[in-house]
Amino acid sequence: MDTETIIVTIMGREFRINCSEKEREGLLLAVSYLNKKMLQIKNERKIVGSEQIAIVAALHMTHELLTMRPAKSFDMSEFKRKIKFIEDKLDELLPKKEKEDQ
Repeated sequence: MDTETIIVTIMGREFRINCSEKEREGLLLAVSYLNKKMLQIKNERKIVGSEQIAIVAALHMTHELLTMRPAKSFDMSEFKRKIKFIEDKLDELLPKKEKEDQ
C-alpha cells in the first residue's frame, strides 16, 4: 500500500501523519472534527493544558460513538454517570484559565 505524509494542524500545532490515498479524506475529516472539538472544550471549560483537553475530547467523542451504536449488555446510564464524574473531577483539579489571567 502506497502511503504519503500529510501535514495536519490541531490546536495550532502541526503533525505529520502517514496515510494511504484511500484514507486521506477520512483522516482529514477526523482531524477537522477533533480540532473543532478540542477548541470547543478549551473555550467552554477554560482548560489550558493540551493533554487535558485531548482527554476530555476523547471522552466526549467516545461517548458520541457509543451512543450511536446499539449496546449489547452495556449500561449506558452508568457510562454517562462515569463520564460526568470524570468531567467534574477534571473541573475541580485543573486550573482555570480565568485564574491564570488574573
